[in-house]
Amino acid sequence: MTSSVADSLVGRVIDGRYRVLSHLADGGMASVYVALDARLDRDVALKIMRPGLATDAVFVERFRSEARSAARLSHPNVVAVYDQGEDDGDVFLAMELVEGKTLRDVIHEEAPLTAREAIAILEPILLALQAAHSAGLIHRDVKPENVIVRRDGEVKVADFGLARAITNQTTTSQTGVLLGTVSYLSPEQVERGVADQRSDLYAAGLLLFEMLTGRKAVSGDTPIQIAYKHVHGSIDAPSAVVPTVPARLDDLVARATALEPDDRFASAGDFLRALQHVRRDLIPAELDRRGSALGATPLSPVVATTATLPAVRDTGSASAYAAPPAAAATSARAGRDAGAPPDEADGIPRRARQRSSLAGLPVHEPERSHTAALPLQRRRRRRWPWWVAALLVVGAGAAGWWFTVGPGGMTVVPAVVGQQLTAADTALRQASLSLDENEEFSETVAKGVVLRIEPDPGTQLSKDSIVRVVVSKGQERYDVPALVGTKADDLAKALSPLTLAVGERTTAWSETVPEGEVISQDPKAGTSVKRGVAVSVVVSKGRQPIRVPSVVGADAGAAAAAITKAGLKAVRADDVNSDTVPTGQVVSQTPAKGSLFRGDSVTITVSKGPVMVQVPGVVGRPTAEAEKALTDLGFKVQKDYPFGKLFDLVRVQSIDGGQQAPKGSTIILTIV
Repeated sequence: MTSSVADSLVGRVIDGRYRVLSHLADGGMASVYVALDARLDRDVALKIMRPGLATDAVFVERFRSEARSAARLSHPNVVAVYDQGEDDGDVFLAMELVEGKTLRDVIHEEAPLTAREAIAILEPILLALQAAHSAGLIHRDVKPENVIVRRDGEVKVADFGLARAITNQTTTSQTGVLLGTVSYLSPEQVERGVADQRSDLYAAGLLLFEMLTGRKAVSGDTPIQIAYKHVHGSIDAPSAVVPTVPARLDDLVARATALEPDDRFASAGDFLRALQHVRRDLIPAELDRRGSALGATPLSPVVATTATLPAVRDTGSASAYAAPPAAAATSARAGRDAGAPPDEADGIPRRARQRSSLAGLPVHEPERSHTAALPLQRRRRRRWPWWVAALLVVGAGAAGWWFTVGPGGMTVVPAVVGQQLTAADTALRQASLSLDENEEFSETVAKGVVLRIEPDPGTQLSKDSIVRVVVSKGQERYDVPALVGTKADDLAKALSPLTLAVGERTTAWSETVPEGEVISQDPKAGTSVKRGVAVSVVVSKGRQPIRVPSVVGADAGAAAAAITKAGLKAVRADDVNSDTVPTGQVVSQTPAKGSLFRGDSVTITVSKGPVMVQVPGVVGRPTAEAEKALTDLGFKVQKDYPFGKLFDLVRVQSIDGGQQAPKGSTIILTIV
């Protein structure tokens, strides 16, 4: 946002509630103003999205996500978000107004910090991260610019605009566009585009390194070089830069910035407890010793003062700071330095070890006087500044060309979101930028259209920088594979490569599909579906067993019908004679009980009735002879003597001779 646009907002009332009082700062996505909340009569920080981005739905949603994320947190070490909305095209956030310095300012002015100061600042940062992680959020952009040291010494973490809900592994990029500041990205964010709470702890470890040394732990000429170092390098021990840093703090930095997430602290609480334990173990001399980086110019005793960092009250509290007025602090430091005894550990007076905000400036000595014994030198001293001036003019002209229209100049990232990739490439090339293409599926944006870019439109970059462009691949769809005949245990293996899931699983009998294999599926094979769709399947229980019906004694026709109705096949064996089962009825069956499968056979045997024998005529024959003739043929004989045994001859037989009678039947003989 230009200064003229920023100034034009001063005095305006946003959303009928927030009167803009002054312009505070500018960022990549928005500008920040001091505003008066007329409803609650309090000053707030009003964050207003840049006009060029307010028309981009993607950036507006990202801007609003900051409010939704931060509003979920209520913690004294987190900058509070009060409100969000839109007024006449201006998208805004109303936040807590925190007056103080960013940690970047503190590091720039005061580092290297003492161990006590660094621990006292990191402790509330970890408390804020612990609260965020407990709420299910990761910050993903922990850096000095997002940490504010308030005037009263309280430390607050700001800008949860990149926060996202924690899953097992939260994606930190949208298919390739890394979010966050590259100097503080964890290796897994750079390499795999994923982040969890341990990624925040990695960045917190880098902050501790930077506070103790005054230098970034990972630096390079380009973002690509820095990202490469995160993945393939290692973080130096702070004591390798500032030898006076205690070894216990080296260990904390090494643990927090381990290459593998599993080797880091598991949580912000673990990191915090380790930090507090180290503070308890260090002696005052180690906590308060202020070192200087190797190769740094020693301070002149004339200009050496203590740091202007707010004084630390070591209470163990997350907000144990007090920020006295500058004049009082300077007076107090001057009094403390006067006659300060050497430290017990290294014998260096505190005033010689402590750095000043002016320590980085050159110390000028008065120019020496020259005598007439050196006339030639004086003449040369009068001549060479002209040559230097000429060289400076030429150099300045070359530098001016280099840093303006030349390769070293700056350019602005154009707004290409919503354009076709070819048009975006042309616009970026015209802005002297290179394109790094990445693709991502989109349900709403057509294939080949730019979804978003990183860094944001309007950001100033060096010419020939690389802009990551995410291009839509169109709607994400997958063809459902053919699962019929697949074993149930192999379903997940078949679906997971296509990002599909196993849905409802039911079972059914099948005469054709073996037990444990899929009979049918929904959606059907070849159907185009979205990512994550669940495919329901019916799994075979094998052939259905059928109970064999009992048909013994039933009529042959009825027996065959019952067997067929059960899904079995009736087979009739040769009929047999039966003295007990009437003709036409089933004498026996095989199998007689149990179960079979559909189409299996049940064999039935049908009765032909008893064996028929011709009855001989025995009337007039002696009783014994007649009885023997009948019994020899299988008949049974019953004798009846109505008049006694007068002649002992058969007078009448119940079945006449020559007739057929069932073998084994009884014939009654009447004897006289």
